[in-house]
Formats: sequence, C-alpha cells, structure tokens
Amino acid sequence: MADPVIMDALMTLGGVGATTAGAWGFLVEPRMVKERHLRLESVRWPGHCRDLRIAVLGDFQVGAPWFKIKHLDRVVEKVNALEPDLVVLLGDYVIEGVLFGRFVHPPAIARSLSKLKARHGVFSVLGNHDWWHDGEEIRRELEEVGIHVLENESAPIDLPEGRIWIAGLADESTREPCMAKTFGPIPEGEPVIGLVHDPVTFFGMPDRVAVTFAGHTHGGQFRLPFVGTPYPVGGTPRRMAYGLVEEDGRHLYVTSGLGTSGVPARFNMPPEIAMVTLAAA
Repeated sequence: MADPVIMDALMTLGGVGATTAGAWGFLVEPRMVKERHLRLESVRWPGHCRDLRIAVLGDFQVGAPWFKIKHLDRVVEKVNALEPDLVVLLGDYVIEGVLFGRFVHPPAIARSLSKLKARHGVFSVLGNHDWWHDGEEIRRELEEVGIHVLENESAPIDLPEGRIWIAGLADESTREPCMAKTFGPIPEGEPVIGLVHDPVTFFGMPDRVAVTFAGHTHGGQFRLPFVGTPYPVGGTPRRMAYGLVEEDGRHLYVTSGLGTSGVPARFNMPPEIAMVTLAAA
C-alpha cells in the first residue's frame, strides 16, 4: 500500500503544477508574442526572383482579454522594425462575445494596422469572425487605410526582376472560395503567393502556388507534451494545425495567430509574428 505521506506530497505537487500551468496559460503566455523566423525554399519560386521577406500575421481577435489595441500597436511596431518586403494578414480581426473581453470596432483596428510598413504593400483576406460581424464593413475600413483586401481576387506586384501575384481566397466556412475566379487572371508562369484564412482551403490550391499562408487554427492554442495539438479549430487536420506543411511538393504555412477565441488561454503555443523568407529551391 502506498505511503499516505508520499501520496499527500504527490497530490500537493500535482495541485501546485496544475495551478501554475493554469496561471501561465491564462495570464502569461497569451501576452508573449514571439518572432518566428524561417526560410522556405520552393521550386515554384523562380531563380531569377530575389528572396522575399514576408511578415505573416493572423487571428488578431482584437478585444480578447490579452490582445487589445495597445497590444496590436506593439505588434505593428515590431513588424515595422523587421523591415519586411511584404506583410500578409490572414483574417479574424474582430471577435464578439469573447469571455472576459470587449468588442473593438473595426475602424480602431484599421487605424492601428494602417501603420504597417512594407516595401511592396500589405495584403489581406477576411476570416469567419469578420463575416460573423460584418465582412463588408471590415473590408471597407481596411481598404480605406491602404490595405489590399482579396476576396477570390488576385493582385500583381511589380518587382525589379519581374511580376509576382498575391492570390486571396474567400473564407471556407462563411463564404465560398473560387479558384477559377481567383487564379484566372494570372498568366501562366508568373509566380504566385496564396492567402487563405482556413488551412483546409489549401487542398484546392493549384500546383503553381509557391506558398500558401493560413491562420484560423491558433495552433490549437494548446500543445501538450507527447500529444501535440489535441483539438485544432474547425476540424482542421492535426498535421495542419500549425507551422510548415509540405504535401506533394506544395507548401503551406499556418500561423499560431495573435489573439484567442473560446477559452482565452494558450499553453505551449504562444502568439507569433512569423517572418518567412521565400527563396528559390
């Protein structure tokens, strides 16, 4: 029979550990915005194109308990200090009915994002939370401050070495992504970067896309030892919950995002600014 003293000690340690983990997850980690730098080499990025430094941001959910306008302003400052060539925003700028949070209206969010600086512009898509609120309003506010919003649309960027395209798809769960409408205007042979909110949209992306950037999952918000992400958002396959995914030579990067939804906590999955250097393989 186990020694009662040892059992009491183990139970006490377990309680302390659970309390500490809970405090960390609710009070500390959601505020710890990390910078993640990675280099992605793609055979679909032409050799004559120089490396492109892309800042990737998603799932802002401004108004969540630990991500308010002042926190967004700090993220913008950090991104600008990195001097990116391109900034991409992957949707879910707002959140309604968040536990312990407060709704922030789109004009205030747009004003903060208007301070982003990138050599070749800021491009965005909308997410499910945006459409649950008012996607047209959010699009209008972002465009008024100079941010390109792509909804089954593509936009060219003229680089010194040639033209590239940014292709943005509509949200999977609230709208209807249309590959033909999005990619139809893009001439064959010209390099493409894809933007989606939901990683599931990646399954339908054409082979010509050098890399697709997605959000939506928050990385699951929780990543457990030996288990990984137990419940990715929205039924996303676990292998696509976070980070760099390669399937059949195609690349997808899923950011952990910045805010929270549902439970306002994170564990072993901090919010991030991802700086991806896209290069020819």
